[in-house]
Amino acid sequence: MKLQQLRYLVEVAKQGLNVSEAAEKLHTSQPGISKQIRLLEDELGVQIFIRNGKRVVDVTAPGKEILRISERMLMQAQNLKRIGEDFINVEGGSLTIATTHTQARYALPATIHNFMLRYPKVRLSIKQGSPTQISEMVVEGAADIAIATEGIDHYSELAMLDCYHWNRSIVVPVGHPLTQLDHKITLEDVAAWPLITYDFAFAGRNKINQAFESRGLTPNVVLTAIDSDVIKTYVGLELGIGILATMAFEADRDLQLVAIDASHLFDDSTTRIGIRKDAYLRGYAYDFIELFAPHLSRKVVQAALMCDTEE
Repeated sequence: MKLQQLRYLVEVAKQGLNVSEAAEKLHTSQPGISKQIRLLEDELGVQIFIRNGKRVVDVTAPGKEILRISERMLMQAQNLKRIGEDFINVEGGSLTIATTHTQARYALPATIHNFMLRYPKVRLSIKQGSPTQISEMVVEGAADIAIATEGIDHYSELAMLDCYHWNRSIVVPVGHPLTQLDHKITLEDVAAWPLITYDFAFAGRNKINQAFESRGLTPNVVLTAIDSDVIKTYVGLELGIGILATMAFEADRDLQLVAIDASHLFDDSTTRIGIRKDAYLRGYAYDFIELFAPHLSRKVVQAALMCDTEE
């Protein structure tokens, strides 16, 4: 049995049982992958994939268990390399953070700046996507850490750590009638206007929906976006009022807009870090986490990973 055979096996599953796409991804030949998987099946004495002619169409019951163990073995092999790198190349290496636009644009800059000053030899990569996409990046080993408000808790492979709580503001053009209210803004006030806010999968959108539903209101959402800056752009064009993460409003830059506190209208949301439970983190990865969320020391993170692994 070879690790390369396990890589072939896992990649075929990852590519939806398409051997051609797996071969392209791994820069090898389709016949080579098929041969190695059959050799592995012969060695194990069980069929992993169900085939219809030359096509792989499903995974057998024992194959599913073999895939699960293969993924774990490949992760542990990667962990062994990282342990070696930790001792040989203390200051250098790479770290990949998967996160959403709002976190990358508004929450992470100070952390990234301080981290790069502390570890100038570490190659830092920021990958953006939806909460589902970034969680899958970590599950699949394409990223080391996921940072998001939604989605992480849907993946049992990830340990989840709370970072901070945040809420929202109503963003309107300068001079908008909502800035002239003689009372604290209400959901009824907000629902009277066309709304521009986050796509359902992003930035605690379900908290917004729940708030309106609890009051029997149906908001007129005319536009959704995954990008806070896009929301502000269209609010500036007076296409609607925005519901935005408060952190995404910058008074010194968003000069044509006004932010109205809405923290009394919606429940707080929590930004979390997701880490694959069986991953080995380099020392500087722990430092990155602590720079972002000072209460998440290396000891705290390791305890959480150990607890999740035992469960």
